[in-house]
Amino acid sequence: MTSTNRKPGAALTVRQLLARATRQLQRGGIRCIQGTASCRDEAATLIWHALGLDHADPAAYARIVAPAERARCEALVHRRIAERMPAAYLLGEAWFCGLPFHVDRRVLIPRSPFAELIEARFAPWMDPGPAPRILEIGTGSGCIAIACALAFPGARVVATDICADALAVAAANVARHGVGGRVQLHRADLYEGVEGCFDLIVSNPPYVPEADLRDRPAELAWEPRGALVGGGPDGLDLVRRIIQGAAGHLRPGGWLAVEVGAGTAALERAFPRLAFLWPEFARGGDGIALVAAGDLAGDNGARGRAGAGQ
Repeated sequence: MTSTNRKPGAALTVRQLLARATRQLQRGGIRCIQGTASCRDEAATLIWHALGLDHADPAAYARIVAPAERARCEALVHRRIAERMPAAYLLGEAWFCGLPFHVDRRVLIPRSPFAELIEARFAPWMDPGPAPRILEIGTGSGCIAIACALAFPGARVVATDICADALAVAAANVARHGVGGRVQLHRADLYEGVEGCFDLIVSNPPYVPEADLRDRPAELAWEPRGALVGGGPDGLDLVRRIIQGAAGHLRPGGWLAVEVGAGTAALERAFPRLAFLWPEFARGGDGIALVAAGDLAGDNGARGRAGAGQ
């Protein structure tokens, strides 16, 4: 008897339940844009979490799912389709850099290609050294700041956000990963109140133009709008401020890494004399600009400000 002919409530293997849930999500028109690449990945995220399975265990596929367990999984799939609530919010958890983070509607769901840069310790583009001082602007859930602290065990990280609700989520994740002694959370508008200079400044700020969200998928409506929309016709108002302030907060030899998504061309028009580097990512994604402190220093910043209105 195939999985499609089984009676409701009958026991299935995980493999059969995964195939069934994948078809349901596909028929439901689910958009996989917040950390998963396909309906199969989305179904696996829900099922593996509900059953407490190990993604690295190939034997999990043959495990028998009892009727009560199946009902628990199917309830999650049903909610995912009916409410269009992203899987990470349904589960209260998302993964970034191979690490689990608590997430809820107060913060964006982690999905940045920054993960690949952090896992590679920003090589070959930059070498922050074994004990860098790192600043993250707009930390949200804290995933980038925490992943940086764990990638560089000697690092000291300052993570800012203007939103108190987001910082509450970040604080829970800092405690979860035991990095409270090395990751300092600070409520601020970008660089406000930040002291000293850093080897590395990282930021995944709001950068989506307002017009781009008019026909947004229902899944995006669950995320905080203020963490998506960056301001200005091109969405890069906050990015401009981050670049303009970076030179005063970077040590000689330091680097700025800022994500702009699809705004690469707009950013280069805004700062025509800055030498942006654009890494390519093996796991997909793009739009992270790397800029050396030396390029930001001197009158490059002034030229960037002049170009911002172009």
